[in-house]
Amino acid sequence: MPFTEIELAYLQAQPLGRLATLRPDGTLQNSPVGFRVDAAAGTIDIPGYGMSGSRKYRNVAANGQVAFVVDDVPSVDPWRVRCVEIRGTAEAIGEIIRIHPRRIISFGLDQPDADAHDLVVNSRGA
Repeated sequence: MPFTEIELAYLQAQPLGRLATLRPDGTLQNSPVGFRVDAAAGTIDIPGYGMSGSRKYRNVAANGQVAFVVDDVPSVDPWRVRCVEIRGTAEAIGEIIRIHPRRIISFGLDQPDADAHDLVVNSRGA
C-alpha cells in the first residue's frame, strides 16, 4: 500500500516512532524505535543494534502482527497534532523489522491551521 506524498514527507522528517507487537502470551509490547521509509517498496524498516536478539524482533518472528505510530505536537497554543498510524504485517529479516502496511491512517499533515477537533482523517486499506 503506497504512502501519499505528504505522508512520505512527514515520515521522512521524523526521527522516532512507536512499534507495538504482540507477545506470545497475548499481551502487547510498545517500543520507541528509529525507522526508515522505503518509498519505492511502500514499507517501513526498523533497524537497531542487536535487533535480532530483542523481544520486539522475536514477537514479529512469532506472529508478524504490528502497529506503528509516528506523531508529534507542532504547537500547544493553539493545540496542533499530526499522526501517521500503520497497521499491518511485519517480517524479521537479518537485523531489521520490515513493516508491510495493510491500513494507513493519517491526520493533521495537510491541515496545519485546523482545530484538532476539526481534523479530517485519511484512512485507507483493509
